[in-house]
Amino acid sequence: MAVEVAGEQEGDGRPVLLALRGLGLGDLLTAVPALRALRRAYPGHRIVLATPAYLGTLLPLIGGVDELLDVSGPGPVPFTAPDIAVNLHGSGPESIMALRRTRPGRLLSHAHPGVPAVDGPPWRAESHEVRRWCSLLDWYGIAADPDDLALRDPGPSPLHGGEVILHPGASAYARQWPPDRFAKVAAELAGLGHRVVVTGGIDETALARQVAALAGLPDDAVVAGRTSLPELAALVGHAALVICGDTGISHVATATGTPSVILYGPVAPALWGPPPGRPHVPLWAGRTGDPHADSPAPGLLEIGVTEVLDAVHGLLEVGV
Repeated sequence: MAVEVAGEQEGDGRPVLLALRGLGLGDLLTAVPALRALRRAYPGHRIVLATPAYLGTLLPLIGGVDELLDVSGPGPVPFTAPDIAVNLHGSGPESIMALRRTRPGRLLSHAHPGVPAVDGPPWRAESHEVRRWCSLLDWYGIAADPDDLALRDPGPSPLHGGEVILHPGASAYARQWPPDRFAKVAAELAGLGHRVVVTGGIDETALARQVAALAGLPDDAVVAGRTSLPELAALVGHAALVICGDTGISHVATATGTPSVILYGPVAPALWGPPPGRPHVPLWAGRTGDPHADSPAPGLLEIGVTEVLDAVHGLLEVGV
């Protein structure tokens, strides 16, 4: 199913449910159970997701969304008079006010003391991000399954399948493990005969090449900047393993069921990590910090190469 990108606000006669999630890849994937719950609860509505336009190609793998409205951050949201508006973005008040300005018939959101007119559940900072949005909908009587995270089949891999993926980048330096350590992991795995590839966005191509060069990998091992989001999902879905920091691709691994070793720094895996009982190993030194700092979090630097390789070999040896 194709997902349209909303331009001029033209309807098809159905009432509109407008959901705001103006964040990145991992943020979108943690909201999948909530989006699917809204689809089930409102089968006759046209569901418009306000999110960055670059995520649009991934929406057919999620399902439940009819249109994308290009919105980054908490707003403004260029839409008028939806039947229902749902704040899946944050605690507010910016996102709450942005949705109120659309003049919805009904607004579903967490409560905020700065917007007393909105009645909703309190924001709980200690909640896991997936369960946060499921709990919000549950407060309004909408059942949501936090385990409903799997993407639809993305199709064949753009490579051969069975690769070990290293993803050294992250949206903030605080969550970026040093490239020389990624390179040491890559070099050992390549030396053992594993096909290692390095992924990343277009703006992470130089970092990916640096890791590959330090590891002695061939040029074609770098696929950073060369895959669309559906292709990345297919690559991850057919890979043997993903090694990454606390960033979007870790959620792609969860959504495709691919084993992963995830390195956490300033934010605990209890808040953003994979569900328990899955083939994922979250590594965390137990220290929190500023997730937006301009240098790797001290706790992240406490995770050593040997610890990562032990986790990697454990997953590869059992062949999960």
